[in-house]
Amino acid sequence: MATLDRWEPFRGSYDSQLNRLFSDFFGRTSQEQNLTPWVPAVDILENEHELVVKADLPDIKPEELDIRVENNILTIRGERKFEKVARSAGAGEKAEDKNYLRVERSYGSFARSFSLANTVNTEAIQADYKDGVLTLSIPKREEAKPKQIKVKVGGTAAAAAAR
Repeated sequence: MATLDRWEPFRGSYDSQLNRLFSDFFGRTSQEQNLTPWVPAVDILENEHELVVKADLPDIKPEELDIRVENNILTIRGERKFEKVARSAGAGEKAEDKNYLRVERSYGSFARSFSLANTVNTEAIQADYKDGVLTLSIPKREEAKPKQIKVKVGGTAAAAAAR
């Protein structure tokens, strides 16, 4: 037999219900937007020769990025600035800021840090920035790269084991 739950639409404070209603209707509030820090998405992958870090950094100029390695900690810092778009003024008009109807993208300073293993060569890191994606290639040290070991069949090891 199914259980019936009593529906109470106004359970909880009226303020929280009203805030939730407006938030659902209008999206995130400006207060909520200001509380959410911007943290760019990062993918990290590894192959036998290197680690690759890819970070989504749209609207950031490459010269405004700060990429460092200190004590085997890779840190990527930067800031995405909110730029007001001014419409062009005609003869006798003043330039005005556009009135944004919705701002959903996050802005502000960010810093992402990642621990690097001792198996990478931090002196040979290469950075590439294309289409808003920062790609860091971090090569592995030669001694850390996998090595294949050949197995001899019927050689001296097999003869010694037969004795």
